[in-house]
Amino acid sequence: MPTLFSALDWRAMSQQERDLGLNNGVAVLGSIEMVAGWEQRSGEMRQRFPDHIDLRYGPRERNRIDFLKAGDKAPTLLFIHGGYWQARAKEVFTVVAKGPMAHGINVALIGYTLAPDATLDEIVAEIHAGIDYLTGQLPALGVAADGIVVSGWSAGGHLTSMALSHPKVRGGMAISGIYDLEPIRHSYLNEKLKADEAVSRRNSPMMMAGGPLKPLSLVVGSAELPLLRKQTADFAGHRARHGLPVTYEEIPGADHFTIMHEMMSPKGRITTLIRQLFERTV
Repeated sequence: MPTLFSALDWRAMSQQERDLGLNNGVAVLGSIEMVAGWEQRSGEMRQRFPDHIDLRYGPRERNRIDFLKAGDKAPTLLFIHGGYWQARAKEVFTVVAKGPMAHGINVALIGYTLAPDATLDEIVAEIHAGIDYLTGQLPALGVAADGIVVSGWSAGGHLTSMALSHPKVRGGMAISGIYDLEPIRHSYLNEKLKADEAVSRRNSPMMMAGGPLKPLSLVVGSAELPLLRKQTADFAGHRARHGLPVTYEEIPGADHFTIMHEMMSPKGRITTLIRQLFERTV
């Protein structure tokens, strides 16, 4: 029988068990090749939409946004990449724009400084600065200027939840995210993050008394690591207990990487949930 979420306690695990319980690259065979495929397809997509690439929103090298325009007056989705705040780049993920753009939704992808060159506080601040910049540019880009929906995968799911407090964000779509940073702080991942307890608590949506009263869709794959499935389930429960709008789904059979196919596809479940978020926040 599968382990119940209520019985999962990262504190009772050994260091090795905790590290493996958070290591998606080890858990998913072929993930390196899969991500390489995304990067190749993303490069092809940026060639098709070259007009608004690497828009600079801040002084640091990765403070850039790619904007892919689906149409005039169209709404905009901002995507935040994953990599446990210390790896990967927006250029790997352009391919995720395919699903939303097929339904007339513009897609922007934001870069941010990675740890250890930035702290978690600084990374969250960069995302907010990027939203300031992007929403200020929407009129000049000829698209709808009434706010954006934010989405993100893995660490980007965490940053999506942290972005909900921005006044120009209408709602969020968080995919396989991290919402309690304490397990992260006690794992191999903290070697670069260098987060102490105060930083962890400030940046853990699960530890906040409430949150923004905006719709948030939470999804995770049914084949993902149990600790990560628990993160999403627990955060959905947290929002529900505080009376905050939330939906929760497990994508059947999806692991931490294949779940992104549900956003790359125009008919994917995540694409559908994104469309519904825009409908709910008109």
